[in-house]
Amino acid sequence: MITIKEAKTKKELTEYIKFPFSLYKDNPYWVPPIIADELESFDKTKNPAFDNAEAYFYVAYKNDEIVGRITAIINWSEVNNQHKRKVRFGWFDVIDDIEVTKALLEKVYELGRQNNLEHVEGPMGFSNLDKVGVLTEGYDQMGTMITWYNNPYYVTHFEQLGFQVEKEYIESIFPFSNVKPEFFLKAQELIKKRYNLRSLTFTKTKDIMPHVDKMFDLFNDSYASLASFVAITDVQKEYFKKKYISFINPEYIKFVVDKDDNLVAFSIVMPSFSEALQKAKGKLFPFGFIHLLRARKKSKDVVFYLIGVHPDYQNKGVTAIIFDEYFRTFSEKGIQTCIRTPELAENTAIHLLWKNFDPKVHCQRKTYLKYL
Repeated sequence: MITIKEAKTKKELTEYIKFPFSLYKDNPYWVPPIIADELESFDKTKNPAFDNAEAYFYVAYKNDEIVGRITAIINWSEVNNQHKRKVRFGWFDVIDDIEVTKALLEKVYELGRQNNLEHVEGPMGFSNLDKVGVLTEGYDQMGTMITWYNNPYYVTHFEQLGFQVEKEYIESIFPFSNVKPEFFLKAQELIKKRYNLRSLTFTKTKDIMPHVDKMFDLFNDSYASLASFVAITDVQKEYFKKKYISFINPEYIKFVVDKDDNLVAFSIVMPSFSEALQKAKGKLFPFGFIHLLRARKKSKDVVFYLIGVHPDYQNKGVTAIIFDEYFRTFSEKGIQTCIRTPELAENTAIHLLWKNFDPKVHCQRKTYLKYL
C-alpha cells in the first residue's frame, strides 16, 4: 500500500530532502545538494518566492519506507499576471514504480483542481532561477549544482500517465581549447567604438554589489519574451544577492556598460562544484565547506550560469566583449572545460552565441504537461 504524507516540520522536510541520497547513493553522476541550503529554499519565512507562490511537499511511503517525493507549486505571479492557469511540480524523485509516481502526481492534480487551474507542468521550481526539466539524454554525464539528475524510467512514467512534452532544453560542453580569440578579438574592439561601450571586471565582491539590482533588471528585460519567463521581484533580488553573488568568484562576473554607465549586458560563470558537492555529501560541516572552497579556487571546469543582453543591443555582437574578457580570465586560471546550463531549445539566439566554439550537446531535458 502506498501512503502519501505532507512534509511540514524540519525533521520531515529533512527526510524529504535526503531521499535522493539513498536513491542515487551508488550513482557516480548524481550531484547532491547541500541539505541546509535546500531547507532554506523550502522555508516560507526565508525564501521570498513564497511571497508570490505556495508549495506543498509530499513524501510517498511503501512498507514504511520512503519511495518517492514531489513538490506541488502554484506561482501566483504566473497565474494572475501571465494568465497561465498552471500548477507546477518539482523536486520529483521516485523508485521505479509507476503507482508511486501516480500517487504523488495526484496530490499535484488536487492542488490544481482546488484552485481551478487548467494544467500541470514539471519538473520545475518556483522561478526561472531554479532547476528545471527531467533528464532525457545524458544519464552518463556528471550533473551540475543547478540541474536535477534522474533515472531514465522517470520519462517512461510520464509518458504512460498521459503527459506530453511541453518544453525542451539542451546542455552542451566544449573544451576551452576550442575558444579561438580571433573570432571575437577584433569584433569586440569595433563594437566598443561603434556603440561607445566598455567592460566592467571585478576582483572584489563588494565592488559588484552596487550593480546587482541593475543586473537583475536586465535579466528580466532580456528574457521577458520567452514563454516560460516569470520576472524576478525586488525582494527576490535581495535574496539572490545575499545567497549567491557573494559566493561566486568576482572575476567570473562580467558587465558591459554604455557611455552613461547603463548596463547593456552581463554574464555570470561559476566554477564547477559538482565533485566538491559529491565529496561534501550534503553537509557543509565539518569538511564540506573545505571541498567547496577548494573548488572555488582551483576547479578547471566552469559553468556558464546566466548571460543577458538588453533588447536594444541584441544581435549587435555585444557578447564578443564578454567573451574577450572571459578568454583572458580563463587563460590565467588554466580553465579546461566550459559547460552550458540548460537553455531552451527554441532560444536560437542564445545557441548562435556559441557556434564558433563547436559545443557538443551532452544532455537534454524536458518539462512535461498534462491537462486537468
